[in-house]
Amino acid sequence: MLKYIAGRCLQALIVLFGITAICFAILHLTGDPAALMLPESAVQEDYQEIRSRMGFDRPLIEQFAQYMANAARLDFGTSYLQHRPAMSIVLDRLPATFELALVAFILALFIALPVGILSATHRNTPVDYAAMSTALVGQSMPNFWLGLVLILIFSLGLDLLPTSGRLTYGIESRATTEFYFFEGLLRLDWVLFSDALKHILLPAMTAGLYSSARLTRLVRSSMLDVLSEDYVRTARAKGLSEWVVVNVHALKNASIPLVTMAGIELGLLLGGTVVTETVFAWPGIGLLTIQALQNDDFPIIQSAVFLLAFIFVGVNLIVDLMYAWLDPRIRYA
Repeated sequence: MLKYIAGRCLQALIVLFGITAICFAILHLTGDPAALMLPESAVQEDYQEIRSRMGFDRPLIEQFAQYMANAARLDFGTSYLQHRPAMSIVLDRLPATFELALVAFILALFIALPVGILSATHRNTPVDYAAMSTALVGQSMPNFWLGLVLILIFSLGLDLLPTSGRLTYGIESRATTEFYFFEGLLRLDWVLFSDALKHILLPAMTAGLYSSARLTRLVRSSMLDVLSEDYVRTARAKGLSEWVVVNVHALKNASIPLVTMAGIELGLLLGGTVVTETVFAWPGIGLLTIQALQNDDFPIIQSAVFLLAFIFVGVNLIVDLMYAWLDPRIRYA
């Protein structure tokens, strides 16, 4: 088991090293960084000064070595616009992105598990056809389109939910952390919780419904494979209830591909809510990255890419370790 864990951790470190190298390449593939940082009115002296100050006049291999040393300390430089350490700016936005991704992921699982199981246990019936048709439609809808439709219906049409932001002005004084939704729930502060829920509901639905469509199809196919196995027929022959057979015996054995896809979906939600955050003006890392791209703020871009990649690799490492718990044979493979 320890050998399996060590091997997966080593693979994760190699992936992170490659991602860090890509972050360095981002700065140079777009052209001369010094020229991109300067306004059109800059003169040659300004150009030489910034190249010397930022170290762009040194050999590329030397720049890369210095960059990797700084990255090991999570130091990606200072934001060109906000004049603060770039990583601290990105970390300030992490709670918003994490909260949105986690709520969307929970919503996706709450939809995918029961609908997928129901579809598998009622194969080739109107229930199955309706569930799979709905999943196909959900997977075909672009996030930005779904988000705009939800805004038109629930915000502009019915006036039930806000169009943007995380909290109503003044409510943030009740919070002690940046995790407004979960803090309100854990502290039983219903004013904070209800306001955070109203703001997070539409973005979470936009991100979560797309993920739930893929997970629903996977749950159905995995359950169909397992329900035809001999041990399931044996469990039924022993007189166990259908609920126990499906949800205890079959679901765990069908969960390995589900865990794989769920881990990927969570990683994508943590690092791929750029469109959703932009549509709803959600102050997370995705919106910050878009703004940094528009302003050529490379330290912010590099910090955001590295942090989101680190989270994605971490989630997949946890998924790999869960395999060994779900199926002990995997740890010896």
